[in-house]
Formats: sequence, C-alpha cells, structure tokens
Amino acid sequence: MANLKEIRTRIGSVSSTKQITSAMKMVSAARLRKAQDAIIMMRPYVYKLHDILQHCQMCMPNVETPFYAHRDVKKVLMVVIGSNRGLCGPFNINVSKKAIDVITKSYGRTHEKGMTDLYCIGRKAEDFLKAKGFKIEKTRHDLLEELSFTTANPFIESLLESFTNGTYDRIELVYNQFKNAAVQIVTHDVFLPLPVPSEFCTPEEIDIALHSYIIEPSRDILVERLMPNFLKTEFYKALLESATSEFGARMTSMHKASDNAEQLIKELRMEYNKVRQSSITNEIIEIVGGAEALNK
Repeated sequence: MANLKEIRTRIGSVSSTKQITSAMKMVSAARLRKAQDAIIMMRPYVYKLHDILQHCQMCMPNVETPFYAHRDVKKVLMVVIGSNRGLCGPFNINVSKKAIDVITKSYGRTHEKGMTDLYCIGRKAEDFLKAKGFKIEKTRHDLLEELSFTTANPFIESLLESFTNGTYDRIELVYNQFKNAAVQIVTHDVFLPLPVPSEFCTPEEIDIALHSYIIEPSRDILVERLMPNFLKTEFYKALLESATSEFGARMTSMHKASDNAEQLIKELRMEYNKVRQSSITNEIIEIVGGAEALNK
C-alpha cells in the first residue's frame, strides 16, 4: 500500500491535470461556438449555389467545362484533412483509417503502381499515415492555423489546375463532417470530376429546369463563371467542417478527461483517508502497548 506522501503527490498531479483539461475544454467550447456559427451560415449558400448550377447544367446536354472531364483513372489525388494538434480523441485516427480504406479498396492497383498521391492537411493525420507506411506527397498544415477563404484560395486553385491540366484524373477528399459537439461523421467525397446532371435527369426534370430561372446573358457563361467559385467554396466548406469537428471532438475529449480526473481524485482521497486512519490506529495501538508495558 502506498504511503501518505505518495498519495498526496498523486492527488496534486491529477488535480493539476484536471485544471489543464478543464481550461482546454472551455477554450475549445468558445472556438466551437464561433466555428459552428460559420459553418451553419455557409451551408445554405453552398447548397443553393449547387442547386442553381445543377438546374443550369440539366438544360445543357453538351457541357463544355474541364471540371466534367471523366478520363480513365491513371493517377489519383487523395486530400486528407485532419488537425495539427492532438487531444481530440479518435478524430485524426478515424479520418486516416478512412483514407487508407478508400485507397486499398478502390485504388489498390493504382497505389501499387505509385500513382496515388496523398496530400495531408494536419500534422497528426500525416504522422499516422507515415507510421502506416504511406508516402505523403505534399502537406499544407498552415491552412489550419488561420483558416480563411483568402488563405485557402491559392491551394484550392492549384488543385483545380492540377485536374484541368491532366496531372490528376481524380481528386477525392476525406474529412470529418460536423454534426454536433459529440458526433463527427467521417466523409469521403469525390471533389473532381463533377457528375454531369443531364446524364441522370428525366425529360420532365429538364423541362422544369428550363423554366425555373431567367438567366442573362446565358447559361454557358453563368456556369463558366460560377463553377470555379462553387468548387472553391465546396472545398473551403470541407475545411470548415473539419475544423468545427476538431473543436467539438476536443471539447468532448477534455470533458471526459476532466470527469475521469475528478473520479480519480475521489478514489485517491478515499485511499488517503484509509491509509491515514490505518496509520493513526497503528500509532494508538503502539501507545497503548507501551503504556501497558510501563504499568507492568
């Protein structure tokens, strides 16, 4: 059984840890509230922009835009969005395992030929993938430090260019989608190429789309101008989803850590009282035994 000094030291250590986890929980909660407001305001804009483009494209059987180029898949780019910091539970492990699962099941032969590149946004996801033996082609961890559309725009433009110039035939995203503070949904999306709506729309749907909007100067020009903006916004939305999920995961993880620390402190105090009571009892027995010996 541990002595009183050791137990007091452990109680002090756990108490200090609890203070740290509680402070991290409050910081994450504040950042989560701000990020959650941003993603909630952004989602309707992205969805409406998608609807407008889809309606326009339904009326255009011969879409002439490079973002619809469905080529034979020879080289694939997988963008994995994680976090730069830990202490957020299985946040980074889940997204990294999903990326590995997609690569091995969908692009096994392509990966064996060395034609599957990994871009990591987040140091923790990079560390996990490297530990599993995957080569990281490129990293952009700085995007998560001060996340904004302005800082992310050059990187997104480079992705669009790498697809249009034929460097990659397919670009896919793996990230955590935010549902609430306790739940993050690991999501896998095909970023490029885009599906052509006119290929799976009925004539009735196309007829409705033709009369849904009055467009000037033309649908072609509208799609040409809005499509790059939509793709940039879609990618930035994925970054925001991941950042919001990270704050939620860290807040939940620190909340559980604080609760566990509190429970451990209670158990250590009970053990401390038992040891202290046992020590006092032994001292009383020794005193009584010594008094009896003197009387005899």
